[in-house]
Amino acid sequence: MLAPGIRIKDLPDCERPRERLAACGAEALRNAELIAILLRTGMKGVSAIQIAEQVLQKFGSLQNLARASLEDLRKIKGIGPDKAIALKSAFTLAQRMAQELHTEPPLLDNPGSIADLLREDCRLYDVEHFHCVLLNTRRKLISVERISQGTLDSVLVHPREVFRHAIAANASALVLVHNHPSGDPLPSEADIKVTRDLIRAGQVLKIEVLDHIILGKKTEQRPQDYSSLRELGYFYA
Repeated sequence: MLAPGIRIKDLPDCERPRERLAACGAEALRNAELIAILLRTGMKGVSAIQIAEQVLQKFGSLQNLARASLEDLRKIKGIGPDKAIALKSAFTLAQRMAQELHTEPPLLDNPGSIADLLREDCRLYDVEHFHCVLLNTRRKLISVERISQGTLDSVLVHPREVFRHAIAANASALVLVHNHPSGDPLPSEADIKVTRDLIRAGQVLKIEVLDHIILGKKTEQRPQDYSSLRELGYFYA
């Protein structure tokens, strides 16, 4: 804790919060020092660290501080509108990061769930777009990667591009997905050939190609707007 009247700029470099963070990493700083960096400046006779200590004393915990309103923050002497906004912004980002960490990725273990994932994205495409859905060992989503786009009746797909993303993401399996702008989700000969080429490449790399989903459009005669090459019996190398 700083003695009253001591300014941060009067401290040696090794004790200033910004310099300590740069030299030692954020983990080395106390909560008050991290908050002081957000506050940037103090006020006459009171350093930013001392104001930060008052903030922590008033709210009692970081959780309470994160829930504080702008009005509550501005009740502390030395915190004006800009500093209150900076604090609220930082804690809101921290809360959102925590939510991301606790959000369970979706389970994608059947053709319908894959179609649901990409249907809306593909609905308005007027050319074919080829995607790769990367999955972990529990068949849960890692990411969706767009590999290429082509003409109305063909799409260029190279195994190198597909598996480059899978290797970088440490995926254990993947599902191929592309759309047919014509609306007919049945596979073409080119679709079948590309699928078998990628299955073989995946076998070499020990990354399983689980399925190839083609998205189309529903009609009165066709109630399902997608097809699964695995379900259609084309899934062999």
